[in-house]
Amino acid sequence: MKVGFGLYSHMLTKDFYRFARQCGATHVVVHLVDYTAGSSASGANQQPVGDTGGWGVAGTGRERWSLESLLRLKRELAEEGLTLEAIENFDPADWYDILLDGPHREEQMTHLKKVVQTVGEAGIPILGYNFSLAGVASRTTGPFARGGAQSVAMTEVDERPLPRGMVWNMVYDREAYGDGSVAEPRATVSHDELWRRLTGFLEELVPVAEAAGVRLAAHPDDPPAARVRGTPRLVYRPDLYQKLIDAVPSRSNGLEFCLGTIAEMADGDLYDAVDTYARQGAIAYVHFRNVHGKVPQYHETFIDEGDIDFSRVVRILERNGFDGMLIPDHAPDMTCDAPWHAGMAFAMGYISALLQSQGVKR
Repeated sequence: MKVGFGLYSHMLTKDFYRFARQCGATHVVVHLVDYTAGSSASGANQQPVGDTGGWGVAGTGRERWSLESLLRLKRELAEEGLTLEAIENFDPADWYDILLDGPHREEQMTHLKKVVQTVGEAGIPILGYNFSLAGVASRTTGPFARGGAQSVAMTEVDERPLPRGMVWNMVYDREAYGDGSVAEPRATVSHDELWRRLTGFLEELVPVAEAAGVRLAAHPDDPPAARVRGTPRLVYRPDLYQKLIDAVPSRSNGLEFCLGTIAEMADGDLYDAVDTYARQGAIAYVHFRNVHGKVPQYHETFIDEGDIDFSRVVRILERNGFDGMLIPDHAPDMTCDAPWHAGMAFAMGYISALLQSQGVKR
């Protein structure tokens, strides 16, 4: 297995590359979308939580997706001993009408096909995504982890409808959004309708990914409630991952397997899910994040103190021949001058020691 590290768009610098390598990472997942553009959280190291106004404004930094930029990024990472293994998430500005089934769907599908082709041409094997209307929402932060460390929690489902001009928890149309006070209820969108949209998306994009040598990897809904902000969710139970991969059977239709999110699910067994999907070879890469509790009430913990037995997870992955990448996802902030760095270093050290103790080849 490979030990990886996730880097947000503002972290694509030599200092962060060296920090990742010093923590033991050999592979990297990068986020090219600037999730906090235009918000007060801009440049924060942790994934944003957002409120009714979401994370930030979509559509900035599109130059990062060019072939020239991707090849330059690969070279810069390689110079620091790191391999660019995956890109995580499309920019909501590039596929909002695919999610919403709006008038620009066809041109946006054409654009995403070009994105996948470019990623393949750059030699990047995995492209993660999350097919969601509300995105990552209904969360808060506080001193929820051991010793009062700052971490993320869910205390209730956010029922407030999304404002106009927002999807995936980001603003894609500033004019429609305005001051965010006008809601656009989407309660009429059913789960079946959202699955229809996803299936159409996969039917068009998976063949392009196959030809490009790219593996699409779907993240489950985080948090995994059946509906959030008045919109349906797709993968809020472990068995729904099977529905997704069966929709268009292909190695290029894979899973971005977030252990923390699956552990948060109200139904299903985490270890059965790991075994089921690892046995099928469906897992593209794995997020290591620990939690305590389940929707609608849970909180994220340090990697060694939550509900997940990661030793058991690694044994299951090893038994099924998984040789992909593990990354620590996000971790609690520790009380020091570098809260994010300390939390991530702790998680990376735990993962490395766990693999070594299990005799897993890296």
